[in-house]
Amino acid sequence: MERLEKYEKQKEYYSGKKQSHTRKSQVIVLPNGKDIVDIEAGKPGKTSDINFFRETQEKFHQEQKFTGDRAYVGEPAIKTPKKKPKNQELTSKEKSGSGRASI
Repeated sequence: MERLEKYEKQKEYYSGKKQSHTRKSQVIVLPNGKDIVDIEAGKPGKTSDINFFRETQEKFHQEQKFTGDRAYVGEPAIKTPKKKPKNQELTSKEKSGSGRASI
């Protein structure tokens, strides 16, 4: 019976995507990375980035907007970068940030 308990505990930290036991961390900083706003560390590894953010979002004002990487596509509170079109350049407006907190 002891082995089953250890397996269940281990299973929480197993990431099928990474094929190993992992832990997630998230750091939220102000624009330009000057001040750290929030740090979350040690979350079980099979939690996706966007779900991890959604769980911690309640700490911030509902109107607060963020900037994140491509892992956060689909979250209305997070602006994600626009991918450069093939054989074209992004406009300066598309390249610039808009004063949001970064993930």
